[in-house]
Amino acid sequence: MQDDRENLIPNQIAAALEPYGLVPRGGFVFDEENAPSPLIRGGHFRSVVLVGHFGSAIWPHFTRWWQDHADSQDPLDQWSKDVLSAVAMKFGAIAVFPSDRPYLPFQQWAMRAEGLRPSPLGILIHPQYGLWQAFRGALLFDRALDFASGGPQRHPCDDCQDKPCLSACPVNAFAGDGYNVVRCRSHLASGEGNECMNGGCLARRACPVGHEYAYSAPQMRFHMKAFAKG
Repeated sequence: MQDDRENLIPNQIAAALEPYGLVPRGGFVFDEENAPSPLIRGGHFRSVVLVGHFGSAIWPHFTRWWQDHADSQDPLDQWSKDVLSAVAMKFGAIAVFPSDRPYLPFQQWAMRAEGLRPSPLGILIHPQYGLWQAFRGALLFDRALDFASGGPQRHPCDDCQDKPCLSACPVNAFAGDGYNVVRCRSHLASGEGNECMNGGCLARRACPVGHEYAYSAPQMRFHMKAFAKG
């Protein structure tokens, strides 16, 4: 019989993440065929807990850390690693991150953990928070945890007839097949891209879902500057 203490771990993780504006974003027990490679730090993993945030919940916690780490090359990634590595150690887990090699299927994990689907922009969309949410990492466990049952969530894009996100980009970076990254970055590098650089991606801002959870202006500028750097 599974130890009842394992059933409490997701709730305990939530309490450990709360001081940083982070939350568990669901989890699941791996099937035999899709467990991460045992080459990842020598582990054999059974469960994963996704970790992320909604809206600007992390911003005040991250910016306080950033003041003392102004020389960090990738400050948000480094903050995420500092926080989640400490939380992982507390629970006997391994922290992994979307930016680290070997790249792990974070989008597929997120879709399975929370039942989300991509928006027309390619970003996963949440039925309440819209496009204003993100995944900062995941915790891998060598044992099976107990997760609340969940299924696919309502996909808000199914009810959106106009798809304003697709027409809001001033350089039509989302026209045709996929996202034209080069066109987008070229626009941001020009003087005409100032509105996107300072206020956030116009296509993302055009989505009506979860608009009240949009990132704060400083957080928008931070993300756009990081994206423009490549």
